[in-house]
Amino acid sequence: MAVTLEQARRVGYTCLKALLRFAFMVANNLVAIPSYVLYLIMLQPLRMLDSKTFWYIEGVLFKWLLAMVASWGWWAGYTVVEWGDDVKAVSEDEAMVLVNHQATGDVCTLMMCLQDKGTVVRQMMWLMDHIFKYTNFGIVSLIHGDFFIRQGRTHRDQQLVLLKDHLEKYYRSRNRKWIVLFPEGGFLRKRRETSQAFAKKNNLPFLKHVTLPRLGATQVILKTLVAPQENGTPAGGDAVIKESKAKGLQWVIDTTIAYPKGEPIDIQTWILGYRQPTVTHVHYRIFPVKDVPAEPEALTNWLYQRFIEKEDLLTHFYETGAFPPPKGQTKAISREMTLSNLWLVGIQSLAFLSGGMWYCIFQYLYHCLF
Repeated sequence: MAVTLEQARRVGYTCLKALLRFAFMVANNLVAIPSYVLYLIMLQPLRMLDSKTFWYIEGVLFKWLLAMVASWGWWAGYTVVEWGDDVKAVSEDEAMVLVNHQATGDVCTLMMCLQDKGTVVRQMMWLMDHIFKYTNFGIVSLIHGDFFIRQGRTHRDQQLVLLKDHLEKYYRSRNRKWIVLFPEGGFLRKRRETSQAFAKKNNLPFLKHVTLPRLGATQVILKTLVAPQENGTPAGGDAVIKESKAKGLQWVIDTTIAYPKGEPIDIQTWILGYRQPTVTHVHYRIFPVKDVPAEPEALTNWLYQRFIEKEDLLTHFYETGAFPPPKGQTKAISREMTLSNLWLVGIQSLAFLSGGMWYCIFQYLYHCLF
C-alpha cells in the first residue's frame, strides 16, 4: 500500500516529537539528578545536627523529581482517572500499597497520581526490582532509602531478611509513611503462564489479568511495621472514615491499575510520547490493618482474595470501560486527577537553574584550583 503525503507527515511529526522529547528528558536528567545529589551533599552537616529536617528537605526534592517524571507523561496527554476509596483521607497515616504490575509505566502512573495526595510522595518508600538500581534514577532511590529486591527462588530467603533489616533501619528513622510494592513479583506478561500453571496445580482460580501474588515481602512488612496486636483483630466501622490513632502501619491500600483495551504504557512511551493521549484508570480500596490476618496461611488466602477481586475489577473494566460500583451502591464515581502546569513548569525551571548554578560553581572552582 502506498504511503500518502498526510501519513508521511504524521509519521515525520511523531518521530520529530519523540526526538525532541527524548532530548528534553536527557537534559532534564542531566540537571535534576546531579542537583539532587549535590544539594544533599551540601546539607550533610544539617543531617548530623537535625536529621529530621534533613530528611524533610530530601523528601521535598524527591517529590519534585517524581513530579518531573510525571510531567513527561502529563504533557504527552497521559492522564489518570481514579475510582473507589479516596486515599487522601489516609494520606497522613502509615499505609502499605499493593499494586498489580503490567509494565514499567505502572511506576510512572503512580508517580503521577500520588502527586496530589499531600505528603505521601516525599514520605514514601518503594520496593522495586534490583535492576532499577542501575538506571539513571537508581542513585536517587538509593539515597531516598528505597529497597531493591532481587527476584528468584535462590535469593528469596536472603532478600526477606535484608528487607526486614532495611525497614528497621530506615523506615521510621526517615519518617516514611507509605510503602509501595508489587506483590506479583514481575510483569503480567512474564508471570502469567507460570501463575496459571501453579493455580491449576493447587486448585486456585484461573486469572488472566493479574497473577497470583507472592507472600514474602507483604508478610515481612506487616510483621515489621504493624504495631503489636494490631493486625489480625477484627475492626468495625467504615475503613476510611474511622480515624485510627495507633502507631505503626494502619492501612492496606489495594490499588488496581487498568489501561484501555489492556494495553499498558511502558517507560519508552512515557518518555517519547508517540502513543495517542491515553487515560489510565486507578482503583483504590482501603482496608484497616486490623482486618488483615497475621497467620501465614490466612494472610496468603487474604492476599489471594485481593488479586481475585482485581481480576473481577479488570474484567469489568475491559468489558465496560469503567470499574464497577462498590457493594451496596448503584453507581461508581470517578475522579479526574489533575496536575498544575504552572507548578510543573516551576519545578522544571528550578531544576535547570540549579544545574546552571552547579555548573558555574564547578567552573569557578576549576579556575581557582587550576
